[in-house]
Amino acid sequence: MSQQKFPVPPADKFLALSTTSVGCGPGGGTPMIARVALVDYRGQTVFCTYVLPTNPVTDYRTNTTGIQASDLTPDNATPWKEVQQRVAQLITGKIIVGHTLWQDLSVLGIRHPAVATRDVALYQPFRNALRSPNHVVGLQTLMWHLMRRRVQENHVCPLENARAALDLYRSCSNEWEGAIAVGQWPSQLPPSTFSRCYQ
Repeated sequence: MSQQKFPVPPADKFLALSTTSVGCGPGGGTPMIARVALVDYRGQTVFCTYVLPTNPVTDYRTNTTGIQASDLTPDNATPWKEVQQRVAQLITGKIIVGHTLWQDLSVLGIRHPAVATRDVALYQPFRNALRSPNHVVGLQTLMWHLMRRRVQENHVCPLENARAALDLYRSCSNEWEGAIAVGQWPSQLPPSTFSRCYQ
């Protein structure tokens, strides 16, 4: 009986993660989580919520995020600690897929094993295909050049971003997992300033 040489981990082992941040602090320069989404391997929503701000919001970044003050009220948003605990519980033991996952983990205040991440922003073959071997390529650019699909046309939506990252991963999952299986990690390391986000 023939077996696939490097089996991709089972579908139920994966979740895709994405967050959207608003700004706090002077000039709104410090990111603070405002919305989070987790989807399963088929792109179905596992968890999605607005997050109650822990500090005063100084920039809702509405043009980019579509988020308004009314979205982040106790009636519509979940307390940050509750969101943190829920996401941490859901991703424990899972492989998480995403784009610039270090930013998502940072605003969530969660650590995750680096070996259990599949970050399409760090995957070297994607970077090489776009002739940007040493630079993070935006999700919009990756999706257009590699899948001929437009994303983030109106606002940045974490559900759309999580599904897009998942589609990119699935398009090359055999090659990606094959490289890992033979001990050749096919991705760059995340920025060292975010090493606290990984175990």
